[in-house]
Amino acid sequence: MLTKKYLDGLYKKYNKAALISPDPLQFVAPYPKNEDREIVALVAACFAYGNVKQIIKNVGGILNKMGPSPRAFLLATNKQKLHKIFDGFKYRFTTREELVNFLHAIAQIIKRHGSLEDLFFANYSQDKDFIAAMRAFAAQMRSYGNINTLMPDPAKNSALKRLNLFLRWAIRRDEVDPGFWRRMPPAALIVPLDVHMHRVGRMLGLTKRNQADMRTAIEISAALARFCPEDPVKYDFCLTRFGIRDDMSEDDLLK
Repeated sequence: MLTKKYLDGLYKKYNKAALISPDPLQFVAPYPKNEDREIVALVAACFAYGNVKQIIKNVGGILNKMGPSPRAFLLATNKQKLHKIFDGFKYRFTTREELVNFLHAIAQIIKRHGSLEDLFFANYSQDKDFIAAMRAFAAQMRSYGNINTLMPDPAKNSALKRLNLFLRWAIRRDEVDPGFWRRMPPAALIVPLDVHMHRVGRMLGLTKRNQADMRTAIEISAALARFCPEDPVKYDFCLTRFGIRDDMSEDDLLK
C-alpha cells in the first residue's frame, strides 16, 4: 500500500538538482531574470517530446539563437525576422512555421499583458479555477497561429502534459523546480501526464484509468494530494526519474 512515508522518502532521495540532467528543465537555471526564465521554460517544456538527447539538442539550438535575453530578443524581432533566423528549422513534427507562430505568440502576449505570468494570473484570479486558466492560456497562445504540435487544443480533453510541466516549473519552488512565478498556489497544479507517468500512476494505484487524458491527470493529482494537499505535484520529478534515467528503472519503484 502506498504511503506518505514512502513518497516522502523518494522525494528526499531523488528530488535533487544533480538528477535534473538529462531534462529540458536544465536550461532554465542559467538565466538570472524571471522575465527570461518564463520564456525559456515554456520553450523547453513545449519542445519536450521525442528522444531526450534530441530534445536537449533542439532546445539548446533554439535558445542559442535567442541570445542572453530571450525576452529582449522576442520584443525586438518581428515575425519576418523570425522566419529568417530559423530558416531550415524542423524538429520531428514541428515545422519552422509553428516555431515562429509560437515565439510570435509569446512576444504578443508579453506586449499586451506584460508577461506570461500576468496573462495566466489574469485568468486564474477571476474564479480561482486553475484548469480554466490553463485552458484559457493555451487558447490565447493558439490564437496567433498554428502551434498544434507544441500546444494541443485545450478543448479536446488533452492532458496538456507539456503545459502542466511548464506550470510545475513556474509555480513550484525547491531544489529542482525554479518557481519563478509567485502568485499561484502549488496546491492547484496538475501532474504533467504522459505515457510514462500514466504507467507509474497505475503501478502505484493512483489511477485505474486506461486513457492518459486530462481526467486521468486530475485523478492522479487528487490521489497524490491525499499525501501532500498543499503541494501534490512535488512527487512528480522523483517518480518520473524512474525509467527516464538509465540508472533508475521503473521496477525499482515496487521494491
